[in-house]
Amino acid sequence: MEFIFRASPNILYTFLTTPSCLTRWFCDEIDISGTYYTFFWNGAEEVAELIMDIEDELLRFQWEDADDGEFLEFQISQSPVTSETILVVTDFCDANEKEDQKRLWINQMEQLRKATGG
Repeated sequence: MEFIFRASPNILYTFLTTPSCLTRWFCDEIDISGTYYTFFWNGAEEVAELIMDIEDELLRFQWEDADDGEFLEFQISQSPVTSETILVVTDFCDANEKEDQKRLWINQMEQLRKATGG
């Protein structure tokens, strides 16, 4: 899914990588140890390894219990025409969960937009 932001790529990258920012829009709590991120939601936890990190451009996480080839990716770019920041989210789910997953990301991106000021 693709989302447009007024915030700069640097600000978005910060909100995707730092604990104090991640807890403002993505999870209740987070623990980062090296390349391993443990996310907490309502007492449940999920562990992901950061497998690709290109500052201000790309983050790719591999969930601990994901099938091979499945990942969560945030790709950041800037429109040369409008200077808006474009965030592309790539996530995987079962076919019967597709609409729920879309709604989840739309809600998460609204929270991120509020947290970043645009």
